[in-house]
Amino acid sequence: MAHLRIRCSLSPLILLLLFLAAAPGKGDGDGGGSGGLRFRREGGTFKVLQVADMHYADGRSTPCEDVLPAQDRGCSDLNTTAFLYRVLRAEDPDLVVFTGDNIFGADSTDAAGSMDAAIAPAIAMKLPWAAILGNHDQEGTLLREGVMRHLVGMKNTLSRLNPEGVEIDGYGNYNLEVGGVEGTLLANKSVLNLYFLDSGDYSTVWWIPSYGWIKASQQAWFRQTSANLQKKYTSEQPTQKEPAPSLAYFHIPLPEFSSFTASNFTGVKQEGISSPSINSGFFTTMVEAGDVKAAFIGHDHVNDFCGKLTGIQLCYAGGFGYHAYGKAGWSRRARVVSVQLEKTESGEWQGVKSIKTWKRLDDQNLTTIDSEVLWNRGSNGR
Repeated sequence: MAHLRIRCSLSPLILLLLFLAAAPGKGDGDGGGSGGLRFRREGGTFKVLQVADMHYADGRSTPCEDVLPAQDRGCSDLNTTAFLYRVLRAEDPDLVVFTGDNIFGADSTDAAGSMDAAIAPAIAMKLPWAAILGNHDQEGTLLREGVMRHLVGMKNTLSRLNPEGVEIDGYGNYNLEVGGVEGTLLANKSVLNLYFLDSGDYSTVWWIPSYGWIKASQQAWFRQTSANLQKKYTSEQPTQKEPAPSLAYFHIPLPEFSSFTASNFTGVKQEGISSPSINSGFFTTMVEAGDVKAAFIGHDHVNDFCGKLTGIQLCYAGGFGYHAYGKAGWSRRARVVSVQLEKTESGEWQGVKSIKTWKRLDDQNLTTIDSEVLWNRGSNGR
């Protein structure tokens, strides 16, 4: 997020050395989805780990923010790295999604080097990953386009600069398709779609203050992409009765994130919703498209709630990085999403049955909290 930068937990060097001896992870694989993404045969699941707001800078020399006094000595970006290794090993995700403010550009002496270090655990473990930009990534030695181009050129990435042949605002607007289980009827169809959008950094309109927003050109691309995917899924063999569900990832919260109170969300709200000062209508665009079941963001580090509005779950991840502002004594965290396929009586994996989520805390036990079902096929007629 952009507001306050204030002063982290674990014993960084020891933990980091333990995890740097990375065991082999997933290979690149092959399959019907983008970059070989597909559901697992064993269990019929696809798991996404969301990492929000690492705020990585210069590694060991970059201090932590907002930690208990007992945690402060020796705390640095290396604590963020150690946490990432821990949660990757514990969850073994099929895709890692970095949802912006991956680096804190203003404190980085080399933006490319900082980004390399921030993403390094996912690459070392040979996991496919995707990234989008926040409002701080471009504040160092690379401009916004340069940061995204660097991400697109990194190993194991599924990130893309922008859709080819489309005039579109921002950098890092793209979609990924997740194929069904190999050897099944839906092996070559995208049974889960993932959208990634650049929510901008700050307003470029001088009389409108505050943060950027998802522009009309991006919404037009999203609308067309969603319509094409839905048509393909329901009309091409083997035809399906309902569109495949989708998830959306971007950095800055939409104004609709302010719609909830403690009585109708799961998680915590400990700071204001730092959304743009105007509503560009992207939430309505998602509702009208009909396929997005949940949208995931970062930006406000000490919010980590999910709330449902007009059929779409709106979810914060909670802050991950130790050089990002936080709340002393409130653990850094990551959000996990697990998508489950339906299984027939004959044992054939079909389309998506449910979408679940939980969070992992960077405490002694990597505690899992706030497990909940975000969507079930057939619920609320969607």
